Formats: sequence, structure tokens, C-alpha cells
Amino acid sequence: MREGGGAARVIAVAFAVSALASLSLTVVYALGGQPQLEGALLGIAMGAIAIGLALWAKRLLPEGPYVEPRPTVPATEARAGAEASFEAGADALGRRGFLLKLLAGAFGALGLAAVFPIRSLGSRPGEALHRTEWTEGARAVTSSGVPVHVDQLDVGGVLTVFPENHTDAADSQTLLIRLSPTEYEGEPGREDWAPAGHVAYSKICPHAGCPVGLYQPETRELFCPCHQSVFQVLQGARPTGGPATRALPQLPLDVDDDGYIVARGDFPEPVGPGFWSRGRD
Repeated sequence: MREGGGAARVIAVAFAVSALASLSLTVVYALGGQPQLEGALLGIAMGAIAIGLALWAKRLLPEGPYVEPRPTVPATEARAGAEASFEAGADALGRRGFLLKLLAGAFGALGLAAVFPIRSLGSRPGEALHRTEWTEGARAVTSSGVPVHVDQLDVGGVLTVFPENHTDAADSQTLLIRLSPTEYEGEPGREDWAPAGHVAYSKICPHAGCPVGLYQPETRELFCPCHQSVFQVLQGARPTGGPATRALPQLPLDVDDDGYIVARGDFPEPVGPGFWSRGRD
């Protein structure tokens, strides 16, 4: 019993050290964090639990199997032996009950330390992944904020544009391409989305989010430089080569009273690569 009691004390200390390290990790993180110290405390917390569980399995759990002949003893001796065995078992159960509480406390403190940093992940995206800064009537502007006039681009020209006042919106970057008005047909329902031959597609590749910035006016193709996806502009920017499987979302365009290119609204589908809660494919 002395060996078991000594092992129990060591296990109890290990679980207590783990809980203390986890609580310290939580405090360090709340005060601003320090990566090296956080890593050391996390290692102590998890290592102490591992040591405690290993000792518990080695020293306190039966290793069996046990085979023992059952001798014939007088009733008085049998009763005394049963009482002694019961007391020994009760002592072991009481000791292990205390260790279970310490183990629960160690796991609880470690769980708190693991859950607390969730705030670093930021706010929930909500519908932010389904929309950009393009709104009805928003003028298309260059990266320097200059509005784009309907006569600015020549046929075959291409320009990266943003919604006015949102040139820093990475998810709103759009390729504006000038086609001949007679060659644009448009997908069903999109026949009038390209005023004077101006067609606009999201610049974000639907494969891995790279910028689709290479345009070949002779073949009317857009190329992604990262993984060589190819998109045919005259076919709704559908992929014709490479790993991309979805077309570049098209932005509906119009021309305002002053002759500037404006959006009729946002992209009809989420831009960029697919994600877990995509619900409008």
C-alpha cells in the first residue's frame, strides 16, 4: 500500500501542476501573450497529464490476470479476511476518487486554456462571404480612385476596377474588358450586362483565389498565373483549361447619365474559391 500511496501522491502532483500550467497559460494569453512562454506552459500542462495517466496505469491499475487457489478456512478467519480486503479496496477507491477529481480539474483547466483563444479568430463571417462592396449605381474606378468613362478603353483593352470609395476591398477587384459590341452575346438573362461591349468579371480565381490578371485579346481568354486556369470571356468566363471548375462571376454593368461605368448591383454569386457554407452556387 505504501507504493500505491506514493504513486498516488505523484499522480496528484502531476495533475495539479497541469491545472496550474493551464490556468497560467490562460492568464498569459489574456495579458497579451508571449509565444515562447505559452508554448512552454502548454507543454507542461499536457506533459503533466500524460505523466499522471501513465503512472496511474502502471502503478494503480491491476495488471492481471490473477489465479489463486481458494483455500478452505474457518468462517471466522474468512470473515476477517473479507473485512480486511474490503477496507483495502475502500482505501484504494477513495484515493482514486480524489485522483479522478484532480484529473477532471486538469482537463477542465486545459479546456479553458484551449477555448479562450477562440476570440483571436475574429467575428463570424456571416453573409460577408456572399457579397462584395459592389452596389447598385456604384461607379467603377481605377486603383487610384478615378472613375472609368465608357469611352476610356479601346476594344481589346482591360482594366482592374473597384467600386467607388472601396479601392481597398480585395474581394471586389474586377476585370473590366472592352469587347466589340457585336461579339458579346451574354448568358441567358445577361444579354444587357455589357454596355458598349464592356464586360466585367471578378478578378479572383475560383480555384485558389489568385488574381486572374492576364488577358489575351486575340483569343478572348483570361489566364490565372498561379495554376494556369483558362477562362473564355465570350462564354461567360467559363473555365476551358486548368484546375478551376467554376466560371468567374460576372458583374452586371450599366452607364450613368455622365457616361461613367456603374454596377447594376453585386455579383450574382459569391466570388473566389468555394467554402463550407456556400449556398448560392
